[in-house]
Amino acid sequence: MQTKNTVSVGQFPESHKPYSFETSTYLNLPDLPFFHWCNRQYRINRGVYNAIDQWFYDYGIINIQNRRIQILAFLEFVKEESQKQESIPYIRFGHGGLIKKLNEFIRDSGKSKVIPLKNDFV
Repeated sequence: MQTKNTVSVGQFPESHKPYSFETSTYLNLPDLPFFHWCNRQYRINRGVYNAIDQWFYDYGIINIQNRRIQILAFLEFVKEESQKQESIPYIRFGHGGLIKKLNEFIRDSGKSKVIPLKNDFV
């Protein structure tokens, strides 16, 4: 039995910008490779990654690329904070610490911690 693709996908316009979020290698990875990249960069485990992703989704960031941008901005925010306080090379959260940090990240959005997104991307 042969499988036929009956749906024509068509051509998507390509961005010719030297760097853009749309063409970012990391943002466009499938979920597991994106997690592995985050794990290498920020030393977070899968449970923490999933909790962060779910929190931003519940917060209203539905588009996966936009959510990943916010995840990376949050991880940078936490990494900077943890490097000031500890010499441990990976990010740690205590009991309830992840939600506290996510709320702090959002609260500080007026201080350029959250990357502003245009409404046409959502």
